[in-house]
Amino acid sequence: MVRIGFGFDSHRFAPGRPLILAGLEIPHTMGLLAHSDGDVVLHALTDAILGAISAGDIGEHFSDNDPRWAGAGSDRFVLHALKLASDMGYAVGNCDITILAEEPKLSPHKQALAAKIAGILNVDTSAISVKAKTAEGMGLVGAGEGIACYANILLKKISGD
Repeated sequence: MVRIGFGFDSHRFAPGRPLILAGLEIPHTMGLLAHSDGDVVLHALTDAILGAISAGDIGEHFSDNDPRWAGAGSDRFVLHALKLASDMGYAVGNCDITILAEEPKLSPHKQALAAKIAGILNVDTSAISVKAKTAEGMGLVGAGEGIACYANILLKKISGD
């Protein structure tokens, strides 16, 4: 049996913060405004995993009103969702990520982003796809005001019911 999950996240740029994507610091003049580290990639991935196992969304597990998560690294959120999936007998089959950003240009970082995600998910990099797109000048992303990310994940049953 397999389960498929879809996640989405977006954040506005904010000065004085590092830009963190998939747990990596990407050189840029601004970071993303959020209660945690603002990592749209790992937030979308967390929601995809939670969605695949019908376990709600990231906000239900990690409230942005909870001081414990202030500045938190988003890999913690992904690892929590993975633990829930594992407890249900599921493991990651593959993951497809699309990052929307006008700036910075992410193409030079795609392999490093995929490798970092693979490490967090404990899968081979061949199971991870990272794509970088622009929004062609439309909306929050197109205006250069922030970054958004879509994530899809396939979980496969490895044990249990």
